[in-house]
Amino acid sequence: MTETPTATKEKSPHRSGLAAAAREFVLIVVGALIVSSILRAFVGQMFIIPSESMQNTLLVGDRVVVEKLTDVQRGDVVVFEDPGGWLGQEESGQKRGSIGRFFEVVGLLPDSSHGHLIKRLIGMPGDKVACCDSKGRLLVNGKPLDETSYLYPGDAPSAMEFQVTVPAGRVFVMGDHRSESGDSRVHLSDTGPDGGSPGDAAFVPLDKVTGRAILVVWPANRFAKLGIPDTFKDIPAAAAPPPDKPSISLTPPPK
Repeated sequence: MTETPTATKEKSPHRSGLAAAAREFVLIVVGALIVSSILRAFVGQMFIIPSESMQNTLLVGDRVVVEKLTDVQRGDVVVFEDPGGWLGQEESGQKRGSIGRFFEVVGLLPDSSHGHLIKRLIGMPGDKVACCDSKGRLLVNGKPLDETSYLYPGDAPSAMEFQVTVPAGRVFVMGDHRSESGDSRVHLSDTGPDGGSPGDAAFVPLDKVTGRAILVVWPANRFAKLGIPDTFKDIPAAAAPPPDKPSISLTPPPK
């Protein structure tokens, strides 16, 4: 008895082509997400400005690019994690849901800024920052700052008087809209989140600094580069190594 050979069913070339294209598309998407996540973690990311504290340099809703590769300097606009007790409701960006947060993590959405702040870096470790001289100007290492290029119109450099020496591993920050900014000045009598001495909370640990803002990229009509104002180039280096603990006096410097 002769058996009839069974015909082998061949796969449709069209279906094989679709499956290969689908696999390739998935690999491309997964690869792009991995690359985007790595770039966000180590190179840079985008943040949304949540408050008025940096007006008119940055407006509420602006999208800024923050790069993480370069060390921060005096005059930089920096993004940092809340050092502890700084954020009020108006300055904390609205937290996204789990899906939105996923797209933030992989870099497909700008960071909502929840838990982060953005200010201008005024004093590096060891710097002496004081308000104010006889002309009402902020002093850094004895040198007055000309803040007219970025200070909010009508604002004084500071309504409160102080003299501080920035401790090791920390920085002193202020918003450009001084009358609307809860910055280092506001916390000069506060202890840190883990206790400590009064004033510890005023200085932002460098390991909490995410990076420096370098570009406003949205809205399109506000596209601009964020650089260091020229006045910071004249500031001399700190005269002594930074202390382990800050020096704080809520009195004006000698006139």
